[in-house]
Amino acid sequence: MYVCMCKGVTDHRIRREVDDGARSWREVREATGCGTQCGKCACTAKAVTREALSDARADADMGLAYAI
Repeated sequence: MYVCMCKGVTDHRIRREVDDGARSWREVREATGCGTQCGKCACTAKAVTREALSDARADADMGLAYAI
Protein backbone atom coordinates (compact mmCIF):
# COMPACT_ATOMS: atom_id res chain seq x y z
CA MET A 1 0.00 0.00 0.00
CA TYR A 2 1.08 3.55 -0.54
CA VAL A 3 2.12 5.15 2.74
CA CYS A 4 3.38 8.46 1.35
CA MET A 5 1.49 9.84 -1.61
CA CYS A 6 3.74 12.90 -1.92
CA LYS A 7 6.89 10.84 -2.49
CA GLY A 8 5.26 7.62 -3.76
CA VAL A 9 6.61 5.46 -0.92
CA THR A 10 5.00 2.09 -0.23
CA ASP A 11 5.12 -0.12 2.83
CA HIS A 12 7.20 -2.56 0.76
CA ARG A 13 9.78 0.14 0.13
CA ILE A 14 10.01 0.90 3.86
CA ARG A 15 10.45 -2.80 4.63
CA ARG A 16 13.11 -3.08 1.92
CA GLU A 17 15.03 -0.17 3.44
CA VAL A 18 14.99 -1.95 6.82
CA ASP A 19 16.11 -5.19 5.13
CA ASP A 20 18.92 -3.21 3.51
CA GLY A 21 20.16 -1.95 6.87
CA ALA A 22 18.07 1.03 8.01
CA ARG A 23 17.70 0.78 11.79
CA SER A 24 15.57 3.83 12.62
CA TRP A 25 12.75 5.98 11.31
CA ARG A 26 15.31 8.69 10.66
CA GLU A 27 17.30 6.41 8.34
CA VAL A 28 14.14 5.29 6.51
CA ARG A 29 12.99 8.91 6.15
CA GLU A 30 16.37 9.99 4.75
CA ALA A 31 16.47 7.09 2.28
CA THR A 32 12.90 7.43 1.01
CA GLY A 33 11.88 11.03 1.61
CA CYS A 34 8.76 9.70 3.31
CA GLY A 35 7.26 12.18 5.76
CA THR A 36 9.33 15.10 4.51
CA GLN A 37 6.72 17.00 2.52
CA CYS A 38 3.23 17.31 4.02
CA GLY A 39 3.83 14.94 6.96
CA LYS A 40 0.40 13.27 6.92
CA CYS A 41 2.01 9.86 6.42
CA ALA A 42 4.49 10.08 9.30
CA CYS A 43 2.47 8.15 11.90
CA THR A 44 1.70 5.29 9.53
CA ALA A 45 5.24 5.22 8.18
CA LYS A 46 6.69 5.10 11.69
CA ALA A 47 4.37 2.21 12.57
CA VAL A 48 5.43 0.29 9.44
CA THR A 49 9.08 1.00 10.28
CA ARG A 50 8.63 -0.22 13.87
CA GLU A 51 6.96 -3.41 12.64
CA ALA A 52 9.69 -4.03 10.06
CA LEU A 53 12.41 -3.46 12.65
CA SER A 54 10.68 -5.84 15.05
CA ASP A 55 10.47 -8.48 12.31
CA ALA A 56 14.14 -7.95 11.45
CA ARG A 57 15.15 -8.43 15.09
CA ALA A 58 13.07 -11.60 15.34
CA ASP A 59 14.66 -12.97 12.17
CA ALA A 60 18.12 -12.15 13.52
CA ASP A 61 17.36 -13.91 16.81
CA MET A 62 16.31 -17.07 14.95
CA GLY A 63 19.77 -17.33 13.44
CA LEU A 64 21.61 -17.38 16.75
CA ALA A 65 23.24 -20.56 17.99
CA TYR A 66 23.40 -21.15 21.70
CA ALA A 67 26.16 -23.10 23.40
CA ILE A 68 24.93 -25.61 25.93
